[in-house]
Amino acid sequence: MTQLTVIILTQDEAKHIARAIRSVSDVAQRVVVVDSGSTDATVQIAASLGAEVLYNPWTTHAAQFNWALDQIAGTPGWVLRLDADEVITNELASEVAAGLPDVDGCYVGRGIKFMGQLVRHGGVCAVATLRLFRNGRGRCEARWMDEHIVVDGPTAHLRGRIIDDNRNPLDWWVAKHIGYASREVVDVLNYEYGLLPTSHELPGHGGAAVKRWVKLHLYALMPAGFRAGIYFAYRYVLRGGFRDGPQARAFHVLQGFWYRYLVDVKLAEVRRYMASRNAPPVDAIRDVLGIEINPPPLHSKDTAA
Repeated sequence: MTQLTVIILTQDEAKHIARAIRSVSDVAQRVVVVDSGSTDATVQIAASLGAEVLYNPWTTHAAQFNWALDQIAGTPGWVLRLDADEVITNELASEVAAGLPDVDGCYVGRGIKFMGQLVRHGGVCAVATLRLFRNGRGRCEARWMDEHIVVDGPTAHLRGRIIDDNRNPLDWWVAKHIGYASREVVDVLNYEYGLLPTSHELPGHGGAAVKRWVKLHLYALMPAGFRAGIYFAYRYVLRGGFRDGPQARAFHVLQGFWYRYLVDVKLAEVRRYMASRNAPPVDAIRDVLGIEINPPPLHSKDTAA
């Protein structure tokens, strides 16, 4: 049987953490929950289910996950990155239990449920993401947003999936994506100005790599604002998002248009501040977005992969 350590990052995930841990309970020898200051029952629930709970203050997903990897350095076997609001399917659990291939990492499909309904169309169904890797062979790339695990060696694709099924209300989702939009603006400006040590390399050969290439080489060249409409039309019409159920269609509108447009509006706001006050990007990011990036939260170790 595969020796598996599961890493879950948490903050106020009492609604989801038990479900996530139980989904891997038959295949994981060790579950490590890294909490960044929950004020609900997340820590108590995780500990009651046998998880090892650690604490580390939050900076970014990449820095937090790489810190967790440092805590399990030397542990034999494989690592699974699992979000607190995710579960693994029975098919993926069976593949892990049967023994993983002789590679450094494995891609698995990641499905999304929105307001309880599975998103089946629009090009976002079961996108291949590297989530399983041999301990010591992978690391999270240093980015503020859209970070992925990168390994140097060979990879394989598994049939099983991870399902993102967040049960929080819509207002929570909207607030989270407002924060995501600010972090994506930081990544865009960092790509232009080299503000922080980070990674812009393609994350392997899965769907995430294709998405990154399109964003850098096609999407980024389109006029801001207009490109959000183009992407939405591609996803909703050409890739059949309109064929989804009502909740999933709402996801395409919100995540495929509203969020992409919000990123452009926030980016324009920061650029106006820079131009009107002759402010450097670091100051504009702090004053407009409320994000302090000096000193950089991603240290040099986080760029290793």
